[in-house]
Amino acid sequence: MWKVTRDLFKYDGRFRIATVFLLAVLILAILSAVSPYDPGKTFKVPQDLPPSWGHPFGTSSRGQDVFWWMTFAVRNSLFLGLVTAAVSRLIAIFVGLTAGYRGGLVDRVLMSINDSFVVMPVLPILILLSFLLRGQLSLLMLAFIMGLFGWPWDARLIRAQVLSLKERAFTRTAVYSGTGSLKITLDEHLPFVLPVVFATTVNNMLWSIGMEVTLSVLGLSNVTLATIGTTIFWANQHQALVAGVWWWLAAPVIIAIILFLGLYLLFSSVNEYIDPRTRLRLIGG
Repeated sequence: MWKVTRDLFKYDGRFRIATVFLLAVLILAILSAVSPYDPGKTFKVPQDLPPSWGHPFGTSSRGQDVFWWMTFAVRNSLFLGLVTAAVSRLIAIFVGLTAGYRGGLVDRVLMSINDSFVVMPVLPILILLSFLLRGQLSLLMLAFIMGLFGWPWDARLIRAQVLSLKERAFTRTAVYSGTGSLKITLDEHLPFVLPVVFATTVNNMLWSIGMEVTLSVLGLSNVTLATIGTTIFWANQHQALVAGVWWWLAAPVIIAIILFLGLYLLFSSVNEYIDPRTRLRLIGG
């Protein structure tokens, strides 16, 4: 892992930029632990103050310090992305490894289920579920629901790699030595698909955070909880741009851009490093 990180940092400018962006976002999230303000409380500071040394991101029309609110918003958005990615990775790994190695009827059944999830219109389904569960939809529940829809494309990638792995000599040797199917998939095949799992994890975080922002802007998530999306929702509700409180909307938009660019650059650099051909070109081989 250290060698991979060292090579990416040395040879890939995108990885260096992603590291800077994501470290800045991570530091912002960590600062929520020392916040002097409760994100659930309003009118704790003067309203509509522009950015200053005392309030780096200004204050909102709800009497909240935007900087400290954003520390909680970034922390919660990252939590949502990580939980969604974890749930969907577990499903994708199970389906991909099982379908790829077992083949036959098991493969056809699992891929039929997989393809059913691929063609589902995820955003309308999430909007409907958010509307039905309004007031009961916690951040953890939303992450779990999105995780149930975020796995099918990645399961197909894992399956395709396992189909190749099971024809190799080391797999046949393991089969002839009496090794069970579960042990082969976990000990022999899983290490080969972990780079794909990592790359798709970053991509899945991008998708889930973007979905949360969409639902929050529409007012269909728990808007009392600080996230990047709910920050934009409250700014729109109070017509921040019309009122001249532009910093209230600018803060979440700029931080979202930095977070999304950091995750995208990390995904693209790691994705190219996984492929031996592009990796050799990257390091000058």
